[in-house]
Amino acid sequence: MPNTPTATPLNAKIWSLAWPMILANLSVPLLGLVDTAVLGHLADSSHLSAVAIGASILSLCYWTFGFLRMGTTGASAQSLEHSDSLLIKALLLGLALGSAVWLISPALRSPGLTLMNAEGHLRPLADSYLQIRLVSAPAVLASYAITGWLLGQQQARWPLAIALFTNTLNIFLDLLLIVGLNMASEGAAIASATSEYAGFTLGLYAVRQPLGSAIRRGRLNSLQRGIPMRRLLSANAQILVRTAALLFSFSFFTAQGAKHGEVILAANTILMQLALAAAYGMDGFAHAAEALAGRAYKQADRGVFLEVCKTCGRWSLYSALAASLILATGKPLILSLMTSIADVQATANHYYPWLIALPLLSVASYCYDGIFIGALRTGAMQYCMLFSVFVVYLPLWWACTAWGNHGLWLAFAAFNATRGLTLAACFFWLFSEKRWKHSTPSSNTSFR
Repeated sequence: MPNTPTATPLNAKIWSLAWPMILANLSVPLLGLVDTAVLGHLADSSHLSAVAIGASILSLCYWTFGFLRMGTTGASAQSLEHSDSLLIKALLLGLALGSAVWLISPALRSPGLTLMNAEGHLRPLADSYLQIRLVSAPAVLASYAITGWLLGQQQARWPLAIALFTNTLNIFLDLLLIVGLNMASEGAAIASATSEYAGFTLGLYAVRQPLGSAIRRGRLNSLQRGIPMRRLLSANAQILVRTAALLFSFSFFTAQGAKHGEVILAANTILMQLALAAAYGMDGFAHAAEALAGRAYKQADRGVFLEVCKTCGRWSLYSALAASLILATGKPLILSLMTSIADVQATANHYYPWLIALPLLSVASYCYDGIFIGALRTGAMQYCMLFSVFVVYLPLWWACTAWGNHGLWLAFAAFNATRGLTLAACFFWLFSEKRWKHSTPSSNTSFR
C-alpha cells in the first residue's frame, strides 16, 4: 500500500476532525439530559414522561430525514468541484422538507401519540410539547444539510460552534422557563424551538461564503452541477429507510416501556439519554471516517481507505471502553443528578447494567456507519438495519416478553450488536481487493 499515510499524521488528522464532533455530539444529548434532569426534579413525574413521549416522536420525525446530514456529508466529501452547488441543493431540500413537516404536523400529532401509548393526563401534555417543537422543523432540517456539508469539507469546528451555541442557549432557556417561570414541559418545548432557529441562523453565517459564491455564479437553480441530484437522492432514499428503521427501534423501546407504567418509562428515559450521550461521544470518530474515508474512496486509493477505516475503528473502540468505564464508576453520582424521585432512581439502578454494556455492543455499528456514509455505499446500511430490526430485535423482544423490561433491554442490546456484525460482513465483502477495482467512483459512476 504505497500511498498509506504514516500512523502519526493520520491519527492527528482523525483527531482534528473527531474532537470537535465529539464535543458537538455530546452537547446534543446534554440538552436532553438537562431537560430530563430539570423535569426529573419536579414533584410530578408526568412532565418528564410527556417530554419523553414527545421527544421520541420528534426523533422519529426529524431523524427520518437524517439523510440530509449523512447523505450530504458523503457527497460533500466526494465533491472535489462544485461543492457550493451541492450546498444549495441540500439546503433547499432541507427547507422544503422542514416546511412540509410543519404544515402537516396537525395531522401527525394524534396518530403519533396513539402509537406511543400516550393516554390519560399524559396526552395533552405531550401534544402541547409537540405542537410547539414542530414549529422549528424547517430550521432543524436545513441545519442538518449545513452540518453535513461542513463535515464533508472537513470543517468540523463550525458544527461544534453551532451545536454549542444552540444547546447552551437551550439550557439557559430551560432554566429560565422551567425553573424560573414554572412552565414545565411547555417551557422545555419553547426553549428547544427558539434555540433551533438561533442555531440555523449561525449555520447560515458559517456557509455564507460558498452560499454567496453559488448565488453570484447563477447556480441557485442549477441541479446539474457537481454530483447529480439523481445520485444524491438515491443514496438519501436508502439512508431514509435505514434511519426510519433505527428510530422505529428507539420509539418502540419507549412505547413498550410505557406499557410497564410511568416509573419504568421515566427510568428507561434516563438510561436511554445516558446511552445516547455515550453514543454521540463515540460517533465523533465515525464523523472523521465519513470525511476521510469518503475522500480516499473518491480518489480510489484503497491503501489510504483501509488505513483510515482501521485507525478510526481503533479509536472508536477506545472511546467505547472509556464510556462504559465512566458509566460504571460514576453510577451513584449520575443517577442522583438525573432524578431525585426515589422510585425512578431505584428502577434505573436496577436496569443500569444494560447501560454499561451498550457502548461496547454498539461501537462497531457507529464506526461502520461512518465508513459506508463516506463511501456513499448506503444500500448495505439499509439492508443491515432492516435485518437487525425485523429479524433480531422484534422477534427477540416477543420471545422475551415474559421477562418484562429486562427482555426489552436484552432485545435492544442484541439489535445493536447485530448491526455491527452485519455491517462488518458487508465491509469485508464490498471493499475486498477484487470488488474494489469495479466499485470505486473512478471505475463505476453508480453508487449502490
